Amino acid sequence: MPDRKQLFPFAALSASYFAHIGFFNPYLPLWLKELGFSLIAISVLTSVQSATRLFAPYAWGALSDHTGERVKLLRYGGTTALLLSIGLWFELGGVALFVVLLLMFTHTSAMMPMSEAALAHLVSQGGAFDARRYGRVRLWGSLGFLFTVVAAGWWFEHLGMGHFPGWTMATLAAVTLSVWLLPDAREAPHPNDDHPDVWPVLRQPPVRWFFLAVFFHVLSHIFIYVFLSLYLDSLGYSKTVIGLLWALSVVIEIGWFFTQGRWLPLLSLSGWLVLAAALMALRMGLTAGLPLVWPLLLLAQALHAITFAAHHTVCIALLSHHFPGRLRGRGQALYSVLGYGLPGLLGGLGGGLLSSAFGLASVFWLSALCALVATGCALRLRQLEHASHRA
Repeated sequence: MPDRKQLFPFAALSASYFAHIGFFNPYLPLWLKELGFSLIAISVLTSVQSATRLFAPYAWGALSDHTGERVKLLRYGGTTALLLSIGLWFELGGVALFVVLLLMFTHTSAMMPMSEAALAHLVSQGGAFDARRYGRVRLWGSLGFLFTVVAAGWWFEHLGMGHFPGWTMATLAAVTLSVWLLPDAREAPHPNDDHPDVWPVLRQPPVRWFFLAVFFHVLSHIFIYVFLSLYLDSLGYSKTVIGLLWALSVVIEIGWFFTQGRWLPLLSLSGWLVLAAALMALRMGLTAGLPLVWPLLLLAQALHAITFAAHHTVCIALLSHHFPGRLRGRGQALYSVLGYGLPGLLGGLGGGLLSSAFGLASVFWLSALCALVATGCALRLRQLEHASHRA
């Protein structure tokens, strides 16, 4: 198994990347609002990241599977995104800002799938996925997210949203530094498996139901990323409090990643998917119906430990099982495309139209409905697993 020295660069990348996400995703809608964009325009611009996940992760993943040069591609992506972020300093119209975000996200949206594929190779020795070691690396991403979501909330509250481009460049500089710290290692080809086909795997019923469950579960989550800050802001919460509410969910997430090796054996992987989706429906119902009742809003945020952290680890474990070897990069990319790209695009644009017509609370009622559909898909996957075990 890998030692701490081998895992450190991946922990550094996870920390810096999610430090970037921790300020960018929650506060991008508020920055765009301050620039004077409408709610629909904000939903379009915040959906650019998800749109790039429709094509970029699979293209980068296929290239990394073919060449084995994941680290070189990560270095190129981080450096290019940092240079592109300079464009955010200029006063841009909607179209120009769309182009800058599109190019920037094209180079960052595949970074985690490629990093996860390389990390999974390290923590899946002997064919078994080590959830404990994976969690100890991934929790650094949560710590990075926690630091910036709180610090940026305080900063923007007291010093204004005009510093948003500076925060973008600083966090992308940290990402770029971390990818250059990764060991420049090329994965060796797998014997008799140089160009495996991904489609036979996708035709397997358990894999199809897995991706359906992921699609609806993440679609439910997307509404949080795009609209929660705007929703809480409209209810009168300050930017500092909004940051603290985000931080609460991440603190709970960190606790899960640190101890998940103890809890995951209590249920099957598909059982965890069912539980995560069911709790997601509860979380969104509380957020939509009782957002001003503090104890319930805090409970809703605390459920993030299961609705995101447990769900994510289980998904990575299932991907490692169904997409081994030279399929690993494309498996992670498909997870990003089908789990984050398409749901993010539909959720961002659809949520913008829905909230403009019926108010922001309506988005979270729709989110609860999507979580219920995800629960049904996860139950079907669990049935298939039980049937295969009996056979």
